[in-house]
Amino acid sequence: MGISSESFKGQNFISMKDYNRDALDFLLEKSDEMIPKAEGGSNMLSGKIMASLFFEPSTRTRLSFESSMQRLGGSVTGFAQAGVSSVAKGESLEDTIRTIENYCDIIVIRHPEETSSIKASQVSRVPVINAGAGSWEHPTQALLDLHCIKHAFGVIDGLNIALCGDLLYGRTVHSLIIALTNYDVDVTLVSPPQLRIRDDIKRDVEDKINFIEVEDLKEVVPNIDVLYVTRIQKERFSDPEVYNRFRDVYLVDKELVDAGKENLIVMHPLPRVTEIDEDVDGLPNAWYFKQVRHGVYTRMALLSLLIGC
Repeated sequence: MGISSESFKGQNFISMKDYNRDALDFLLEKSDEMIPKAEGGSNMLSGKIMASLFFEPSTRTRLSFESSMQRLGGSVTGFAQAGVSSVAKGESLEDTIRTIENYCDIIVIRHPEETSSIKASQVSRVPVINAGAGSWEHPTQALLDLHCIKHAFGVIDGLNIALCGDLLYGRTVHSLIIALTNYDVDVTLVSPPQLRIRDDIKRDVEDKINFIEVEDLKEVVPNIDVLYVTRIQKERFSDPEVYNRFRDVYLVDKELVDAGKENLIVMHPLPRVTEIDEDVDGLPNAWYFKQVRHGVYTRMALLSLLIGC
């Protein structure tokens, strides 16, 4: 039986490992259908409530989900920091979820524990969306990244995509490379040896996708179609000196972009720190702020499908 809206109704969205090519292509098509609804509004989710549970800081992901729910006519409850929830009193994550499921139709959770969204989905009676689980995965970011790439080139197959920066702790690149195993692409992983992609992710993808690991970004830029840059994540380093050693290891500036293909696109999950110079912002190659808008389309699609409206 083929993929349909019913395939997603009542389901969780936890890991990109749960989705094949047919499912991802269906989600991208549904995201396209949300573009006019994002601009004009919709009552698809009127009367539905999304619980937004963010135990870690977030700007884009939290506001993107809240905006997406509201654009579909639904409403939002929740919190933006763990300290205002009963977790501060010692309540377990599972008990928090068992409580909040009574107030809503879907739960969106970001949490520093890698297994948080899995734990939440195991006890929740309503769908759970992983909005970032420690340094493990961030699957909705990968979905919006695919949507951006598809809109930039018309296709995903046949592209050469470089993932650059903190590949060890970067949950966005973990989800993205897993998603890309469903497409005919070549992937170049650019990082210092100490920040190479974690072994469990590598095992998940090594027999499913062509990839190489390199350290020199300038060497690969002329041959790639997509440069996906990530920041070195200060919050994941226990030793500030180690973070300072790597924080400025890569700089994407106009000179570097000019060395690439004319239609090279530069992406970044944001926030950026020092890794992309502001002189890139005005170039047609800069797609990182466009990604933010595509996050609305893809998350609107997810919310409507999982709630089943």
